[in-house]
Amino acid sequence: MKVLVTGATGFVGRHLVAALLARGCQVRAVARREEPARELPWFDQVEFVAADVYAEALDVVALVEDVDALAHLAWPGLPNYQALFHFEHNLMADYQFIKEAVVAGVGQVLVTGTCFEYGLQSGPLDEQTAPQPANPYGLAKNTLRLFLEHLQREHPFTLQWARLFYLYGTGQNPTSLLAALDRAIDTQAPVFDMSGGEQLRDYLAIETASAYLAGLLSQREFNGVVNCSSGEPVSVRALVEARLRERGAAIRLNLGHYPYPTHEPMAFWGVAERLQTLLGAEHDA
Repeated sequence: MKVLVTGATGFVGRHLVAALLARGCQVRAVARREEPARELPWFDQVEFVAADVYAEALDVVALVEDVDALAHLAWPGLPNYQALFHFEHNLMADYQFIKEAVVAGVGQVLVTGTCFEYGLQSGPLDEQTAPQPANPYGLAKNTLRLFLEHLQREHPFTLQWARLFYLYGTGQNPTSLLAALDRAIDTQAPVFDMSGGEQLRDYLAIETASAYLAGLLSQREFNGVVNCSSGEPVSVRALVEARLRERGAAIRLNLGHYPYPTHEPMAFWGVAERLQTLLGAEHDA
């Protein structure tokens, strides 16, 4: 199986490429710049293409030639979830690129969505929960899914929409919680400022998430939405305390220093039953 991965040097992309190679897939990896890709361990094992998938001059037909599936991860501007460019630019640019790929003959497309498509709804969220996006990023992603579902009626293809929850690991945004905590540990800071830490979230290691995404790509008949999540709610405080134990650090937590975010509810997590049903057979093997 040959997979075209866009955003290949991003947080999710670099791990997905590795997961696909581990499965014996061929990979055509696409990113805007070659230099960051050369620093990744898989560079010599893939067909790397330096390209901007949003460029008007891009030859999409040539880019997707001979690929069996497209894993579209590229999405500029994160982690600014409130910016209007998510729907003013990214939405239509993504739709146009994916449409051209489908028209050129790509029959399977996996797109990474987001838990923010669910908006401010609380508790366990499964794929039957109606999306209610409450920020521009979630709105743009959910609208892209709707556009692509309409595109399927005119140009049939398999659409696998994987809603990512809270991923962590090597390559994550340096402003994210665990990255900031690791820096505090490395610099032997005496105190770590954080929120009250009582909010419940769904955390998933990036290696596990990328393995799930690679597994979904192998399920070539699956069409629809699936939560890429652990299915287990964990408090932010518990996550931080677990990392401190893991690293043998004794930083004092300054709980309540930051207010709770207003763009997400206090408690929500993904129901992972559909994901586990899809991938259960291979995990049991």
